[in-house]
Amino acid sequence: MSHRSLIERSPTGLWCPSGGFHIDPWGAVERAVITHAHADHARPGSKRYLSATDGLGVMRRRLPAGRHEGLGYGERRSIGDVVVSLHPAGHLLGAAQIRIERRGEVCVFSGDYKLEPDPTCRSFEVVRCHHFVSESTFGLPVYRWPNPDTELSRLRSWRRRCREEGRNAILATYALGKAQRVLAALDADDAPILVHGALRPMIDAYREAGVEMPEVLPATREHAQTHRGRALILAPPSALAGPWVRTFLPASTAAASGWMRMRGLRRRRNVERGFVISDHADWPGLLGAIEATGCERVSLTHGFTAPLRDHLRRQGHDADIVATRFGDGEEGDADLPSESATEAPGEGSADAASGGTSLERRPESLLFEQDPLEDRSS
Repeated sequence: MSHRSLIERSPTGLWCPSGGFHIDPWGAVERAVITHAHADHARPGSKRYLSATDGLGVMRRRLPAGRHEGLGYGERRSIGDVVVSLHPAGHLLGAAQIRIERRGEVCVFSGDYKLEPDPTCRSFEVVRCHHFVSESTFGLPVYRWPNPDTELSRLRSWRRRCREEGRNAILATYALGKAQRVLAALDADDAPILVHGALRPMIDAYREAGVEMPEVLPATREHAQTHRGRALILAPPSALAGPWVRTFLPASTAAASGWMRMRGLRRRRNVERGFVISDHADWPGLLGAIEATGCERVSLTHGFTAPLRDHLRRQGHDADIVATRFGDGEEGDADLPSESATEAPGEGSADAASGGTSLERRPESLLFEQDPLEDRSS
């Protein structure tokens, strides 16, 4: 069975010729079906946008121009010669996998996804298909997430310790998805919580969608003085590199991201602590999701695509890579690793305990060994 006609690459993005629409286009098009509202997948300039109803408020804030239409999860829509439906991806509020069917042939475009439950969005749903087009942001065996509840507990313990020591706790977190997920795990005991102005619009959008989060205050100079040494402050990663952060000293700094799995990334972000909380699937999650679809073919769009493709081929899968422009638009990602990254795993891993080795120098067999990240109580 040939799958190439359902999704093709064009100069402006991935194109469904039988449906007459693009998927997460990086150029301006007539009709775009969007997986989620991160800036590398939802770009301005197109005339019409179709996305999941759950995330319409977020999408309209990201792309105020253009005509927006929502489609409920599982609802089927005929577009041209194909039937389209959207299914939860678990990445953030309104994130969707795009299922395209034509004459019994099914292709699913995953967008970004995670498998762990998240109170701020619908959980990932396995969609059976012939062709699965998957992200591979963390497509290396070293990326294995600890229990998210354990990491969130560590984060809250750090926040309480900072307050006891008379220091603010400044947490670097992305404006869309991560900030809301962290907030939803907090409660009144974590107050006062201040947020950078860049985070506020999407926090408001989540509240309007019915997501429950504790109250927050703007991270102003006035509130910094009022709550000196007692506040938890959420800010985008870029804010920690500028003069803004000086207003909130004395402080301890940390970041919440899957990239904190790598010790070198924490150093490059210039933060004291890293909490491994990711909105993407880790290595076991990617493999599990791909296997669960029952697909005959898998295509990888962005991230560590080559190592995952090679592993899938060794397991007997028909796997290839589709060049895209995803992964270059989300705030704070400019300093994140590419496929040539050679940093060692973060502290708490087996490699870190033995001094660490670079991915570049590690033999292929070692790359594919079990490398669990230990739970840490500190």
